[in-house]
Amino acid sequence: MIFTGSHILSIAQFDRADIQRIFEVADAMAPYALRRRVTRVLEGAILGNMFFEPSTRTRISFGCAFNLLGGEVRETTGFESSAITKGESLYDTARVLSGFSDVICMRHPQEGSVAEFADASRVPVLNGGDGANEHPSQALLDLYTIRKELASKGREIDGLRIALIGDLKYGRTVHSLCKLLCLFNNIHITLVSPVELAMPESIIEQMREAGHKVVVTDDLPQSISSVDIAYSTRIQEERFATKEEADLYRGRFRLNQAIYTEYCEPNTVIMHPLPRDSRAGANELDNDLNQNPNLAIFRQADNGVLVRMALFALVLDVVDQVDQCSREVNWYNSLRTL
Repeated sequence: MIFTGSHILSIAQFDRADIQRIFEVADAMAPYALRRRVTRVLEGAILGNMFFEPSTRTRISFGCAFNLLGGEVRETTGFESSAITKGESLYDTARVLSGFSDVICMRHPQEGSVAEFADASRVPVLNGGDGANEHPSQALLDLYTIRKELASKGREIDGLRIALIGDLKYGRTVHSLCKLLCLFNNIHITLVSPVELAMPESIIEQMREAGHKVVVTDDLPQSISSVDIAYSTRIQEERFATKEEADLYRGRFRLNQAIYTEYCEPNTVIMHPLPRDSRAGANELDNDLNQNPNLAIFRQADNGVLVRMALFALVLDVVDQVDQCSREVNWYNSLRTL
């Protein structure tokens, strides 16, 4: 694809060469993400961060990525602080706010809403999650993490064995990740969920058409016994009609150190898009996994900044200027030693 000036709305926009390009640029962003150097390549540029659904990591990660490139961030959080509560349409909101920004990141609870907004926007729009539909930047950072974790073990994405666990019906992160994996070869995907929260059949069919082996099950121990990646998701309570309905499934597939030791291969990587639900009734990833070196959830979150920096640099066409606008940092920062 031509990245310059483009919206980033769906995994369907990318081919394998596009993914490789994003990852190459993300790799080049490491000195800036680790505060070894500072770049002002986007000095004067403004990101409109519009999050109409609760978010911590994604919202701050996008903002951090833009700041690290030298840009400024303006935020709208929640419907209550938006003119949408006064009846303003997405079209009008897009026409107005795109005049105040150079690029917009948007999260909205309704499927297709970000694409509708992008149709009216005068600047590039990045999808920060639209309902249970897609979350393309999360899928990209997930795959980037998988690539790095496998590379440390001398492996590649082709031939990956992965188990996706939990709420696969409403989990937009796994929807986008499955679509992204369709660009690769010989993937073995095990889908672990209650029947009621199974992966949409259309996505399963898409993976099988790509030539991947897909197994659907509700047996967690068997499913994690021979995989490279165990990717857990929380119950998406906000997608259910009531909390009580969500509670029927909460805590169904818990992974702790004892289960990991008994069933997983020694180098199985544990991933989660976060936030993990650490309440007693859920606890899909137990805190006793925190010292497990194969718990990659925090490396995964760190990688999100790299990938989002890459997307901004590509969409705003400054990749070749990043280093030219850089200098050494002049403050102490422990990240530099990582």
